[in-house]
Amino acid sequence: MKKHIPNFITTLNLFSGCIGIILALQFSRLDYAAYFIVIAALFDFMDGMAARLLHVKSEIGKELDSLADVVSFGVLPGIIIYQLMVSSPNTPAAGSLISIFSLVALIIPILSAVRLAKFNLDTRQTTSFIGLPVPANALFLGSLPLIKMQAGFSDSLSWLTVITDNYYILALIAIGMSLLLVSEIPLISLKFRNLKFADNKPQFILVMIAIISFILITFTAIPLIILTYILLSLLFKPFAK
Repeated sequence: MKKHIPNFITTLNLFSGCIGIILALQFSRLDYAAYFIVIAALFDFMDGMAARLLHVKSEIGKELDSLADVVSFGVLPGIIIYQLMVSSPNTPAAGSLISIFSLVALIIPILSAVRLAKFNLDTRQTTSFIGLPVPANALFLGSLPLIKMQAGFSDSLSWLTVITDNYYILALIAIGMSLLLVSEIPLISLKFRNLKFADNKPQFILVMIAIISFILITFTAIPLIILTYILLSLLFKPFAK
């Protein structure tokens, strides 16, 4: 019985991604859809923890996890960015050649799938990552509708709509973040080896920055946290001898 628990949690990750897609497409609630990326990320964390605690790792669990991640952290954020682009004030007129460029958002699920396939085969990524992890990319992209919502309620943050409402900036974000997925940039693992600060310096620093920044600026902190993660990885060089 216990061997099925991690896989069941993984299916909850997949279920969350599907609900998010429905919210984004049928109800145009991109904020709610973004919340389901967070929920899926929690289930993604929990299934791995459950597998380790119960000592029931399996090949089917590994494959199921990747399939769920493609939906929750690839397809869902891709649809969110697509919906943001087509609802942007400067979206090209429907039917024009440039309007088809909105499909660039689909580079997100495509390269997310490539990233996950590479991760499953790359023996170098047992303790650290090469390229931006798919859940981190999804959280970055999913934060954009939340930032847009937050900016609508705050005069001091209204300037952020220059980013969240701009068709071409959103396209560049989709392309740039997706390329980071399949890049050869070495990144630290987010897992703690133990509770010693000396053995987990970048992880502890990232957690502290994440907590403080989220308290201060809530959703706007998410892209900053992801960028901090990349900078800390470049600083601490996880694959350095």
